[in-house]
Amino acid sequence: MASIEKRIDGQGDISYRVKVRLKGYPVQSATFQRLTDAKKWAVHTEASIREGRHFKHAEAKKHTLAELVDRYIAQIIPQKPKSGGDYKYQLEYWKAELGHVLLSDLTAAAIVEKRDALANTSKGKKKRSPATINRYLSALSHACTIAVKEWGWMEDSPMRKISKYKEPRGRVRFLDDDERTALLEASKNTSYPHLHLIIVLALSTGARKSEILNLKWEDIDKDRTKIILHETKNGERRIISLSGYARSLILEHEKVRRIDTNLLFPSKTGKSPFNIKRSWHKAMEEAGIEDFRFHDLRHSAASYLAMNGATLAEIAEVLGHKTLSMVKRYAHLSEAHTSNVVASMNERIFGDGKTY
Repeated sequence: MASIEKRIDGQGDISYRVKVRLKGYPVQSATFQRLTDAKKWAVHTEASIREGRHFKHAEAKKHTLAELVDRYIAQIIPQKPKSGGDYKYQLEYWKAELGHVLLSDLTAAAIVEKRDALANTSKGKKKRSPATINRYLSALSHACTIAVKEWGWMEDSPMRKISKYKEPRGRVRFLDDDERTALLEASKNTSYPHLHLIIVLALSTGARKSEILNLKWEDIDKDRTKIILHETKNGERRIISLSGYARSLILEHEKVRRIDTNLLFPSKTGKSPFNIKRSWHKAMEEAGIEDFRFHDLRHSAASYLAMNGATLAEIAEVLGHKTLSMVKRYAHLSEAHTSNVVASMNERIFGDGKTY
């Protein structure tokens, strides 16, 4: 129950002292100059306590965004071995811009203002893309979600009211038959003798560059027919098939493997993967291929799967995507396959259509 006490000081000024008492909760009090404000606060506070919101809001008044970021970096980032570095960098931006703000005063409008300022500045020679800005928003959103659900520092996340930028359709650049042949041939003539195998693995499995370069012999089953990726971008283990030409190259590579390291593609020290940047550019130059990145080998693998009849779900499984949204960019490449599936279904159900 709430009680309101009228007070008059020595100068004759009137104020209203409000106390809200609910069994099992500490007494909440506040002072107002107007009786109507006192009554509104009493009703709101009592309702908030009953609904379990009041003390969360009180916590939000005790902590700044800087404190939230620091705690997140210390406690949550270590659980994100793959994306943690990016999250830390992105959260440091929000800390620099809004770190002084109490969580209770952190509004969607303030975040949007800093979001748009980030979008209008450049990193190097290029303006930050919508996708990059959205990654900054995602980092802050996850931090606020943790503050709400696990720490009780916030009643609600202001990020729920903020829209992300619309991102353009993902790039689909893949090697045509002539380019693929040229690149595979050129990769045999660089200073690094294993570049050819690395490119074959990328094209045949759709694995990322980091996943391939960090491969260890223990990641390949004893029959050399499967690769087990223990650390992937989405944090889940992924098993990919190893067959045909790629498998035969792995078997040959195993015959000359180094005994001082467990890496398939070690540097001279054997403690880290080999840096293929120079050899890659040399092969690209010799093959005469332009506007193509190593990551586009992954797009090439996905495109070949689509053109050979794989469904989007199957492509997503091979690439290790949790949802189909990332592989919809390849949908147009599998239209012929989709048309055949629909035609087959119609023929099975309706026949030639003459009986209907």
